[in-house]
Amino acid sequence: MGDTLEFSDIYQEVKGSWNDGRLRFGKQTVVYKSSKTGKVDSIPAGELNLAQWRRVCLGHGIKLGTNSGHVYKYDGFRDTDLEKISDFFKANYKVELTEKDMCVKGWNWGTAKFSGPLLSFEVNESTAFEVPLSNVSQCATGKNEVTLEFHQNDDTEVSLMEVRFYVPPAQADERQDPVEAFAENVLSKADVIQATGDAVCIFKELQCLTPRGRYDIRIYPTFLHLHGKTFDYKIPYTTVLRLFLLPHKDQRQMFFVISLDPPIKQGQTRYHFLILLFSKEEDLSLTLNMSEEDVERRFEGKLSKNMSGSLYEMVSRVMKSLVNRKITVPGNFQGHSGAQCITCSYKASSGLLYPLERGFIYVHKPPVHLRFEEISCVNFARGTTTTRSFDFEIETKQGNQYTFSSIEREEYGKLFDFVNAKKLNIKNRGFKEGMKGKIDEYSDSDEDQHDAYLERMKAEGKIREEGNDSEESDGESDESFNPGEEDDDIAEEYDSNASASDSSEDGDDSDDENSKKKKAKKAKVVKEKKERKPRKEKKQKDGPKRPMSAYMLWLNASRERIKSENPGISITEISKKAGEMWRQLGKDDKEEWDLKAGEAKRQYDKAKKEYKESGGGAATSSPKKESKKSGGKKEEKKRKPAGGDKEKERGGGNDSFKSREFIETSEDSSSDTDRKSKSKSKSKSKSKSKTKRKKESDEEEEEAVSTPASSEEESD
Repeated sequence: MGDTLEFSDIYQEVKGSWNDGRLRFGKQTVVYKSSKTGKVDSIPAGELNLAQWRRVCLGHGIKLGTNSGHVYKYDGFRDTDLEKISDFFKANYKVELTEKDMCVKGWNWGTAKFSGPLLSFEVNESTAFEVPLSNVSQCATGKNEVTLEFHQNDDTEVSLMEVRFYVPPAQADERQDPVEAFAENVLSKADVIQATGDAVCIFKELQCLTPRGRYDIRIYPTFLHLHGKTFDYKIPYTTVLRLFLLPHKDQRQMFFVISLDPPIKQGQTRYHFLILLFSKEEDLSLTLNMSEEDVERRFEGKLSKNMSGSLYEMVSRVMKSLVNRKITVPGNFQGHSGAQCITCSYKASSGLLYPLERGFIYVHKPPVHLRFEEISCVNFARGTTTTRSFDFEIETKQGNQYTFSSIEREEYGKLFDFVNAKKLNIKNRGFKEGMKGKIDEYSDSDEDQHDAYLERMKAEGKIREEGNDSEESDGESDESFNPGEEDDDIAEEYDSNASASDSSEDGDDSDDENSKKKKAKKAKVVKEKKERKPRKEKKQKDGPKRPMSAYMLWLNASRERIKSENPGISITEISKKAGEMWRQLGKDDKEEWDLKAGEAKRQYDKAKKEYKESGGGAATSSPKKESKKSGGKKEEKKRKPAGGDKEKERGGGNDSFKSREFIETSEDSSSDTDRKSKSKSKSKSKSKSKTKRKKESDEEEEEAVSTPASSEEESD
């Protein structure tokens, strides 16, 4: 048998809710760590005086008691674990694990016994149920009745509010009333805060961010009292989980954060964190309301009767000694500006994110603390509002997601290195390269594959921008679109004249230049459409299917194996996992699939050749191609005069002109026979419009010769 026994998925009841965690039996200690809060219960083996094995609602459970009176109950064991745990107890502990049966009769009449922090209700000397007295918030008495009220747990759907016990009247020989005796036993162990005695020390007018306001903090031996103008809060030290001391980014202030479970309540609002803000320049001289002997005996040198220093140091030092918990400070992380935090936004508020040695904490509204062990994965995402920032997403194992947005791009390298050093699972790993120069590398893991549609949209947008720039530019850019022109140097000399004529009200020369611009612009659009023509071959449904690549053949053969090795994996994660596995395959392993892909390619070529020889697809595809080719040529001829004379048509008011959009839609929507008839009629109308336009252009050229500036341009 080993030195330790470990069990996962062990449950601990906390105020009506079951919190899972891990339990480890060691030779020296018994340790339980909650998965929800991270709180650790450590029980020295030498202090154990009770160990019971019981049948409970979640299988089997263990009840452990200590010499100090504490009782610990853990459920979720299997029936087969009894022998293993019993042997371990005999070999390493002085206590023997005994089996204890619970009463399941359902009677409501029995005996109430107080054993340490538990109230046990027994029927025929068998325990029916137990009430942890630490869950009792109030105890009220009646004539023959005692009412117990309980602290509420927000995590439970149904909560037990109160339990009433009927206590029989006293016998003649009894000196004390049994009702009062019952209530005293309950209140001695109940979590009922009563401000009795003097406070150890008082801190006045401290600035509190959560809950907001200024409070006087009175330190009592067992609880903390916040006294404000409107509200008062009493916080037992047993509810304090962690303490944090965090420097502000401005290096002039300090945050002191107290994590609470259960939280303090104000109406329907729950405060899981108490956040105090201090200035580093504030100093304080503190005197404890205790004698020096009591201070030495109680705090064992951690505190002294008279102390002085910074205000935040005094508060944190006193809290650390009373709560008996370590203070967490930021580790070695340093951001781009040298600070130990990162400025970001969570939900609607801006705050600071602190990377710690074992987690992240965000202050201050709302405060969030995330431990590394409860984080499933993190993700670096592209900023939604600007390219100067990015988002940092954290997903927990419970399925919750926290998005910290508007982080400066310069912080990416430091944060990525920190997350990588802590070995957290990064969703889009591998995108760090090139981040310093391009913000686009912050893309999500779903965007790893090449997006052809996105590239095409970018190309078309670039063409539109170039077209807009050419319209706004001067004559030099116009000349660059006409490679057949001669004497480029002479054209450059008249750029100033061309710009002057553009700005004039005459408008004749600008019409010629605009016609050149439109021609160039339309020609680019036609080229873009020509590039898309090969894709139309996919429409042949009866032809042979294209062969798969070596990777796709391997993926189809390995898909089921990947699913079995990773149960519950999504479709996108399968592709990602398969890509990683394919990259890790050696040349010898890939050679098999390359041969299969080559064989499939040869079979496809053979089938395609036979398909073409048999005339498949030729009868349907060739007429369309010929008609589209002829249609494309006609469109080019139509576009040139339409684009060049658009301004003239507007000035002259020629009603016979038809736009390119009208021509395209009419041709596409008509049938093959209609196209032939319409093309003939349109060609006649176009020939007439061409002759009219030639006459108009000849007249304009004659008018242009009369002016000296325009004549020079025409000669060019």
